[in-house]
This record gives sequence, structure tokens and C-alpha cells, in this order.
Amino acid sequence: MSLDKILAISGKPGLYELKAQTRGGFVAESLADGKRTAINMRHNVSVLSEIAIYTYTEEMPLREVFNRIKEKENGAQTISHKESKDKLTAYFSEILPDYDVDRVYPSDIKKVVQWYNILHGKGFTDFSEPETATAATQEEE
Repeated sequence: MSLDKILAISGKPGLYELKAQTRGGFVAESLADGKRTAINMRHNVSVLSEIAIYTYTEEMPLREVFNRIKEKENGAQTISHKESKDKLTAYFSEILPDYDVDRVYPSDIKKVVQWYNILHGKGFTDFSEPETATAATQEEE
């Protein structure tokens, strides 16, 4: 499983794994309970590998943010997403000191922390680039 197959679907809690494509959308399986659901094109869907966090210098891919959390926690789970807004923002400042406080909202921080814990709970802790993307990047250089 890679971040290319993990989805966040607006209006639906948690994360989903892409299982199959259909004519009008796709089938996704909830990481929380394993139930499969049909998602049509009207839903707003985000692939985790395409999400980035704003910093003052550049946009940092979510996989790098997850790697920083993993390093800070020595591979363990992090704080709960239900902590207070102040605790979450202080924690996120330790992970990513130069994040853009005007463009990254506390709700975004809460999602990142929750997503990390969901993925960690499912045993997904390898947030590195997929081999094919890394090889293609090296060929371009």
C-alpha cells in the first residue's frame, strides 16, 4: 500500500484505500472498518500523495510531514487529534517550524495528525517515495 492508493473523501470520516475503478467512479475500502463503498464523481476526493502543507518557503508533501512525525515519535503513534487546538499547533510547530500559520488551519493540523495515526494503526509506516517515481525523477536529472 502506498500513499498513491490512500484517499480522503470529503463528507466521509477517516481514510480509504482505492480498490477498483468503475464507469462512474471507483470502489474504496475504509481503513477503519474494512467496508467497501462506491464513490461517484460528485464526491470531492483527495489522494494523500498529492496533498502538501504550506510553508513560508515552499509546499511540503504530506509524505515528508509524515516522515518528520515518524522521526519525532521514533516510529510510534503521535498525540491524539482530539487534543486542544493549542497543543496541536504547538506540536505541529515542532514538526514543521516554518509552516504558514495563515494558510494551515488547526483543522488541517488535526487531519494530518489523525491520518498519521490511522495509517500507523494499520501498519503503514513507509512514507518514502515509490520506487518508480524516484527512478523517473533521477532519469530527468
